[in-house]
Amino acid sequence: MGWLKLVYAKGNNKVLVLIGLLIGLIFSELDETVVSTAMPTIVRELHGLSLMGWVAGIYMLSLTMFMPILGKLADLFGRKKVYLTCVGLFIAGSIVCGLTPSMTVLLIGRGIQGIGAGGMMPLAMVIIGDTFPLEQRAKVQAMIGPVMFLPQLLGPTVGGYLVGHVNWHWVFLINIPVGLLAAAVLAIGMREARGEEKRSIDWAGAFTMMVALLSLLLAPVLVDNRGLSWSSPWVIGLFVLSALLFTVLVFIEKRAKEPILPLHLFKNRTVVVLSLFVCVLMLGLMGGIQMFPFFAQNVMGLTPTGSGYLNIAFMASAIPVSILIGFLITRVAYRTLFIVSFTLPIIGMYLLSQVGVDTSVLYIIVTFLIMGFGMGALFGGDNLIVQESVEKKHSGVALSFVQLFQTVGMTIGMSVFGSLLASQIKGGVMKLSDQLPEGSAETIATGGIPQGLDPSVTLKVQEAFSHAFQNIFTIGLGFAVAAFVIVWFLKHEVLKKKEENEDGEAEKIAAAPVEA
Repeated sequence: MGWLKLVYAKGNNKVLVLIGLLIGLIFSELDETVVSTAMPTIVRELHGLSLMGWVAGIYMLSLTMFMPILGKLADLFGRKKVYLTCVGLFIAGSIVCGLTPSMTVLLIGRGIQGIGAGGMMPLAMVIIGDTFPLEQRAKVQAMIGPVMFLPQLLGPTVGGYLVGHVNWHWVFLINIPVGLLAAAVLAIGMREARGEEKRSIDWAGAFTMMVALLSLLLAPVLVDNRGLSWSSPWVIGLFVLSALLFTVLVFIEKRAKEPILPLHLFKNRTVVVLSLFVCVLMLGLMGGIQMFPFFAQNVMGLTPTGSGYLNIAFMASAIPVSILIGFLITRVAYRTLFIVSFTLPIIGMYLLSQVGVDTSVLYIIVTFLIMGFGMGALFGGDNLIVQESVEKKHSGVALSFVQLFQTVGMTIGMSVFGSLLASQIKGGVMKLSDQLPEGSAETIATGGIPQGLDPSVTLKVQEAFSHAFQNIFTIGLGFAVAAFVIVWFLKHEVLKKKEENEDGEAEKIAAAPVEA
């Protein structure tokens, strides 16, 4: 009876809410790494090699397109209702993928999954913000970022087991019971009262934003999956169309009663600065880091599994720093914390720009530890800062807005850096074409260094790879410096608890300024 009384109390059950959110988040993130592991088997059985690249592309497109829209809908109609709807969409997409008879149907299912995932992450942060007071929320959110790295560790193992011992269909179908469990726990633990007044939806703004984002992100997807160049008329045309649609969106939002993207967010210094910061940071750092396994396998001679698990060093340092930031952010000005922290990615990117044929595993581990110490501040603080910088009724769309910039930066960065790296490697390898087996230069440039080459030739090819990566990481270093400069534009203040009136609405944002 005591347990029932606890669960069905009038207020939120914080423990159940947190457990429900973590289950949903971990398994939505785990799905990505598990699917990547199972992809070769899926493609082989469905005869879909030509569509393989679109499996990730469609997911990221739908996730990014719907993220700000779902954030706004949560502000209008309630976080709980929209979040549970997103879980339902993720489950529905998983069913479509798990029962798919073809690659075309698989892509449809991945698109549905992406829509659901586009709401789950930002809304989880918003729900935590509504459930926990500031001091507790700082500690909870500080630990969620590092927890999201668990899927990177578990994914290859889970995916390999399901494919090898069960069936690849269960890579998707396993999401059904897990998703239902996450939804049930949250539904029981969370209470949310919403007004009965009629709410209007900015359909014109929502549609225009979706098409604008689709045009923006479809360009790098086409570059990756259809081999188009960045100067292609199709790619340039998509970027121009996106710019025009975003211009139209501004005029629509000025006249909308409930704008899907409130323009006042662009007047909020903290939201704008953090959006630019995460976009630049992800564009430069993640664009380069995501390519590192290719270097580790071809130059350092590591196995695919070994190169993937180098990320453990990154996590090992990011986790404690993230937790520490959660304790400090209500005591120390967050600009100060970010300035100190984001000197470290600059050091890390400089070290990566010096990699070569003789680079050791220890060198990379130390470099990744340094990078993790810096990035831990982002996991521990950015979501919290955004939530405390806007009114509670706008926290959903504000958080989705910042995460949208983060996703756009990551998506474009991975594509641009991938194309640039391929071009650099190809240029270096083609200079050695007279020393390579006939017709192998092109294959090496795109697929890696084959076995059986003369050791002296292999060394020259590895040096060409190293030079290409040095250039890539040097560019990434420039983005790290740019992100560090942007941090200085944050307000110099300490987060403080918002004062609330009798109706529970925040009357002001009491972030205490600190004298510089």
